[in-house]
Parts: sequence; structure tokens; C-alpha cells
Amino acid sequence: MTALVLVEVENGAVRQASRSAVAAASRFGDVDAIVFGEGAEAAAALPRVTRVLSVPGLVNDLAEPAADLLATRAKDYSHIVAAASATGKNILPRLAGLLDVQPIPDVVEIKDADTFVRPIYAGNALATVRSSDSIKVLTIRGSNFDPVAAEGGSAAVETVEAPVSEKSVFVKVELSASDRPELESARVVISGGKGMKDAANFKLLEPIADKLHAAIGASRAAVDSGFAPNEMQVGQTGKIVAPELYIAVGLSGAIQHLAGMKDSRVIVAINADPEAPIFKVADYGIVGDLFEVLPELEKAL
Repeated sequence: MTALVLVEVENGAVRQASRSAVAAASRFGDVDAIVFGEGAEAAAALPRVTRVLSVPGLVNDLAEPAADLLATRAKDYSHIVAAASATGKNILPRLAGLLDVQPIPDVVEIKDADTFVRPIYAGNALATVRSSDSIKVLTIRGSNFDPVAAEGGSAAVETVEAPVSEKSVFVKVELSASDRPELESARVVISGGKGMKDAANFKLLEPIADKLHAAIGASRAAVDSGFAPNEMQVGQTGKIVAPELYIAVGLSGAIQHLAGMKDSRVIVAINADPEAPIFKVADYGIVGDLFEVLPELEKAL
């Protein structure tokens, strides 16, 4: 069997979530990679990848032409895999519709070529599903699979012409510049909730994040209140993280937020409410005013 992995390249490097998808796909046999836009050379350097399909004409990952192209290539593969990122969640469900197969999202464990484990009910239960489709379409939760190395491979690169689509038009992309690690791949994450009270107070997290080389996240309530941008949202409707250390500041611990971070190895909660649900999943809890605790924590660090 051969699997095709949709590989995302950012600033010349393959994203860690895509490297995890390659590791997962290698369970099925040989691995081909497909790259939209620039970055085929970075994908070709990944171990376990035998061939790279480069589509330089599809620079902006538009779902419609990307899914159309994948559908024309699908017959050559037993599995088509992507990371459970915004790009993977945008393209692969459309591809599954074109192929008339059932997509299997957010896979956290691979039992065999037909059987997979995925979370349901906001991560409160795990479902083991078996697919009889001839082509399996999967998105992989990167935090559950150790990524392949960023270099060491030497795959052949084949250029593929991009299809023309009249279904969608690229307008623009807006990216936030940051020197901090990506939320999904950070070793340490510190997140703020609605208890931060306003956007200005989110800056209190920055000195601690700097000392710990941490990414900064936010709850949905904080994002909806305008305290933090969407790309910082952690949770079922945001990004799924599983760092070695997760520090939750002013977070109550809503179910949808816990679904995005409860697999963290060590969870520290700082909250003034001793009955906050976050303390039920926390390994360490500090009951107190975050505006007093954070400066003390920074000083101690």
C-alpha cells in the first residue's frame, strides 16, 4: 500500500504537524508527499518519503482546486493523509465528498490499515472506527504521533500542473509575525482566559513565556471577548495542544477548552475560584489573584 500525505511548508520548513502525519502514514507502507506552492525540496528531505508531487501553481491552498487535483490522483493510493490543521480540515473533507468516502478526522491512534481511534464528545470518549472504503481519507492529530526528522531523506520530486478552478478566488492572507514557537508544537504553553479581564493584561503572560520559551494561548471566551486573536485559541474549536507543561491562567476550564489541552503532560492552573473545573484536571493548582500570582511567578523564574 502507498499513502499520500498533504505536507504543509511554512517559511521553507515542513510544519511539525505534517511531519507527524508522515510518521503516521508510514504505518501503511510507502509514503508519497504532495506540496502546494513552494517547499518541495523541504518535503523531499523528510525520511520515509519516497516521492514528492510538487504543485507550484497552487500557492494559496484553496480547497476547491486542491481537492480536485487530489481526486484525480486518489486512485493510486490506499490512504490520503493530512495533519488536522486548518489546511487539512479545509481540503480533505471536500476530497472525501468528491470520492464519495467517509472522512475520518482527528485520528489519535492507528490500529491497522482499516481501523483507527478518534475522539468524540469533545474528547470525553474515544471511538474505534473501521473503514471499508477503498481509499481512506484521514486527518492526524499531530500531538499523538512523534514527527519524523526534518532532514535525512532524498525523495524524487515530480512537478504537477495545477488545475484551474472557477469555484473560488484567492483574495489575501494575513499572518501574524511572532518569534514564539507554534502552539501545536511548543514544549510549554501558557494560556489566558477571561479572568485576564482585558487585552492589555495578556502582556503579563509574555515575560513568563519568554523565560520558559513558551507559546501563548487563549480560551475561546478570551478570544470572543477580543482579548486575544483567533490563532491563539486553544480548544475543541481552536488548536489541539499536548505540551510537556501547560499553564492555565484565569481559565475556568470549560469542556471545549479541556478537549484541546487535557493531554498535556503537566497542567498548572492559576484561578481565584477554588471550585473552577480546571482544578479537576490540573496536576498543580494555585488558588489566588492572578494579578498577584503572575508577578511572583515571574520573579521566582
